[in-house]
Amino acid sequence: MQTKTKMSPAQEAQKFFFELGMVQRMKTGAKLAELGLSFSQAHALRLLDPDEPMPMSALAERLFCDASNVTGIADRLEARGLVQRESLVGDRRVKALTITPSGMKLRKQVLELMSQPPDAIAALSDADQRALRDILARAVEHLRAAGESDQLGR
Repeated sequence: MQTKTKMSPAQEAQKFFFELGMVQRMKTGAKLAELGLSFSQAHALRLLDPDEPMPMSALAERLFCDASNVTGIADRLEARGLVQRESLVGDRRVKALTITPSGMKLRKQVLELMSQPPDAIAALSDADQRALRDILARAVEHLRAAGESDQLGR
C-alpha cells in the first residue's frame, strides 16, 4: 500500500503557484508568438535598459542561459531592427545590446502583455486579489532581504 506524504501548506501553495504560472506562460507565449517573439526574445527586450547598453554576457546571466544562446536571441532581434549590437565603450571586445526605437515600441507591448494577471487570479474578488498581493509582497520582501532577486530584472 502506497502512503501519500502530506504536503505542507507552503508546498501546496507552490504547487498551485506552479500550475498558474505554467498556464499563464503558455497563454503569454501564444500572444508573444503573434508578435513574432519567443519568450526568451521578449524577456530580453524587457530586460534591456533603453538608456544603457547591456553587455551580452550580463544579459545571459539575467536570462539564466549560456552566452551562446544570447547570440541567437540577439541575432533574431537585430535582424528585426529591435536591438543594435555595438562594442562597449572602454572594452571593444565586449559586445553590448542597445534597444532601438522600434524595439522600445515592441517592448512596451511586451511589458503590458507580461503584466497581465492570470485569468484565474483576475476572477478572484477584489479582497482576495489584495490579500494575495499582500502575501506575495511579503514573500518577495524575504527574497530581497536575502539578495535572491538581484538578477531578475525587476
